[in-house]
Amino acid sequence: MLIGKRIKDLRIEKNMSQQELGDLIGVTKVSICGYENGTRTPSLETFSLLADIFGTSTDFLLGREVPVVNESSNEYIGSVSKEDIELIQEMRHYPNLYNKMLKDVKRFITLMNKKIR
Repeated sequence: MLIGKRIKDLRIEKNMSQQELGDLIGVTKVSICGYENGTRTPSLETFSLLADIFGTSTDFLLGREVPVVNESSNEYIGSVSKEDIELIQEMRHYPNLYNKMLKDVKRFITLMNKKIR
């Protein structure tokens, strides 16, 4: 479950234990564990508290995409997910591979798909 993964990733990023996060929002460590593994769903109030603690939006926790804005014109361009951004950042560690991908994205993806079958 994406919500659980995001809660866990943000908690770890802030160097918090499940107990510490639970104490901050008034739930047990078991509840935090349940949110993270998808067996429990936080209430709307708890969900809002989580977003405040992590300094993010509830939309992000829900897996909605991050808006992309043109820096010079301040115009909305579109949106991408955090996972997409992480993929691009990781690909940039391999410049030759990244540049080949950019030349013909559709062909590159087709080849990769054939390779993993």
